[in-house]
Amino acid sequence: MPTLILKTRINAPREKCFDLSRSLDLHTESMKGHKEKAVGGKLTGLIGSGEQVTWQARHFGINFKMTNKITAMKKPFYFVDEMLNGPFKVLHHQHHFTAAGAGTEMTDIFTFRSPMGLIGRIIDSLFLKRYLNRLLTIRNQAIKSVAELP
Repeated sequence: MPTLILKTRINAPREKCFDLSRSLDLHTESMKGHKEKAVGGKLTGLIGSGEQVTWQARHFGINFKMTNKITAMKKPFYFVDEMLNGPFKVLHHQHHFTAAGAGTEMTDIFTFRSPMGLIGRIIDSLFLKRYLNRLLTIRNQAIKSVAELP
């Protein structure tokens, strides 16, 4: 399965980065270019352990819905969200937060697999991995920008 690992250095406390990463409102703001919004489950605020959110978004000119659930959490060190329903065969996203001096190193470990067997694997390697890396980078930059505000 394709796995993306992104490390983002943020000049802000771990607790602040952890909470901003769970903010449905910040996620919506960072993905508004894809018309991503929460349409089911928890809709606003900070998502917590065991809670679900259904996202609606537009990617590649196609409208998608995806329901994710927070399946593990240890504040302020990590949380995991997994897709329950949606366009992927598998989607598992680990969010880790490590104190790094006066700041935080935020690490995303994002594992996914498209449906459709061999065709899906070809799509994953040809362009979906790069596309998802770009989306995660945009999201992480939004978290960093807000976290580093005075």
